[in-house]
Amino acid sequence: MVESYHPLRIFTGSAHPKLAQRIADILEVQLGATTTTLLPDSETHVMIDEVVRDQDIFIVQPCSAPVNENLMELLLYLDAFRRASAHSVSVVIPYFPYARQERMARGREAISARVVANMLEMSGATRVIFVDIHSRAIQGFFNIPVDPLSALPLLAAYFHTPEYANAVVVSPDVGRAGLAGRYAEQLNLPLVVMHKRRTSFSNAETTHVVGDIEGRNPIVIDDIMAGGSVLKQVDALYEAGATGKCCFAVTHGVLLPSALERLDADDRIAKLVVTDTVPVPPEKRHPKLEVLSIAPLLADIIHHIYRGESISEKLILQ
Repeated sequence: MVESYHPLRIFTGSAHPKLAQRIADILEVQLGATTTTLLPDSETHVMIDEVVRDQDIFIVQPCSAPVNENLMELLLYLDAFRRASAHSVSVVIPYFPYARQERMARGREAISARVVANMLEMSGATRVIFVDIHSRAIQGFFNIPVDPLSALPLLAAYFHTPEYANAVVVSPDVGRAGLAGRYAEQLNLPLVVMHKRRTSFSNAETTHVVGDIEGRNPIVIDDIMAGGSVLKQVDALYEAGATGKCCFAVTHGVLLPSALERLDADDRIAKLVVTDTVPVPPEKRHPKLEVLSIAPLLADIIHHIYRGESISEKLILQ
C-alpha cells in the first residue's frame, strides 16, 4: 500500500491480539512488538519493543473483561507512545467500556463513560474508533475525532439468505429501534419493537410487543449480550404469535455464564450470531454460537483514515 511520510503501524495490548493480527495481515503490515507484564503487586507494566518515532499508530484494544485491567493497559500504552514521539495514536476500541453508564439515571451516580473518554484524551489518543456503542451520545464526550462504526453490514449479510425469507427483525427495546430498522431495510423484512421495563442492572420485563410477528421467525438484534437478559424476552415473542426458531444477532458477545445457560435451556433459540469485537474463548464456544470477524471492516477503516480518505459513507450511526 502507498505510505505517507509517517509509516502505518498496528499495535495491540493483551486484550485481543488475534483481532489485531487479523487486521495487520489484511493491511499487509507487521504487527508491532510490545510487552505487557503483570507485576506481583498487581500493577501493570508496558513496554514498546521498537522505535515508533513519527509513525501513525493504531492500537487495537477492546476493553471487555477484565475491563479495568484492559483499560489501564490501554492508557499506559497511550502514554508510552506519546513519550516515544509517535506522530499520532489512534485507539481502535471495538468494545467501549462503561458505555452503559453514559448518564445519571439516579442522583449521585458517576457518568463513567465520560470518565473513560477524558482518560483516553488526556493519555494521548488523537482519534477513537469504536463499534456499535451502546449510547451514541458518548461520541460527544470527546474533543478529538471519533469514528462510530457498526457491524450491521456484516451481521445483516449473514441473514440475507432464503432461509430467513419469512423472518422478522425484532428490536428488544425502543432504544435499539433505529438500528433494528436499518437491519429490516437491508434484509427487506418487517420490523417489530418490544417494550420493556428495567427492574435492575441485570433484569428487565417485557411489557408489550409492537408489530406483526404472527407466523414469522424472529431475528432479535442487540448491541451487547452479557448476562443474556434479552434471551428471557423470547417468551413474549411466542405469546405474540412468532413461530419456528429464534435467532439473535449481537455485535458484542460478552456472554457471561448465565447467557450460555439460557442458550442451553431454551430449544426455541436456534442461533446466536456475534462478532469478534471481544475475544470468545473456548469455554464460551457454545454449539449455537456463530462468530463473524470484524477485522475486514476495521482494516478498511484504518486504511482510509491513514490515507486521508473519506469514511463518511462507511459510518452507520444508530
